[in-house]
Amino acid sequence: MRISFQEELSALEASLQEEGELVLRTLRGALNALGRGDSELADEVIGFDDEIDKRYLRIDEGVQSLLARQTPVATDLRLVLAILRINLHLERMADYCVTVAKLTKLMGGLDVSDQTILNSLEDMGQRAEQMIRVALDSFSERNVEKALTLSDLDELIDRANRQAVEQVLSLGDSAEEREYGLRTLVISRCVERIGDHAVDIGEQIAYVVTGEFREFTDASANA
Repeated sequence: MRISFQEELSALEASLQEEGELVLRTLRGALNALGRGDSELADEVIGFDDEIDKRYLRIDEGVQSLLARQTPVATDLRLVLAILRINLHLERMADYCVTVAKLTKLMGGLDVSDQTILNSLEDMGQRAEQMIRVALDSFSERNVEKALTLSDLDELIDRANRQAVEQVLSLGDSAEEREYGLRTLVISRCVERIGDHAVDIGEQIAYVVTGEFREFTDASANA
């Protein structure tokens, strides 16, 4: 039996939501590994990225196949393009989680652990998780107003990122402390970028609903 265009589109969107749940699982695993200094859990996070990559490729191929066989227009075309772009944003989020896991493993050999910095990174991670959930729910509901709240949530992550930088700068001057500080700065930046990708997903939601693309934040204002 031939599957209709709308059924294919619904299946792609469902797969995208499932990919989002996998990214949330990966982010939580990376944060837990960091907080506990757990190298084995970090390895699991790194290995699990293969599953997300497979999901990403299946969705990408599904979108290409759909576009090759069908000629979607108007809202349907915007939805197909948004799925393609959101799929990429989710895959990039997972890559940042892997980077956090890899840095966690490298930090295991350092005789440094600053709980204040770790608490700040956990706070950032929780906010990033919230943003991913808001983005996924907004997409499912086609809720532009909810998507717009991602900008405010992102500002909270940016603020926490600046706080983490200040905490790193207050560390001592030993070689291990400097190395620990540099690695935590990269981790903080990774989590901050996950928030940015969530905002990008929100922009895609607005594009699907309104037919117009606009950035939620003015990048030049932070230059």
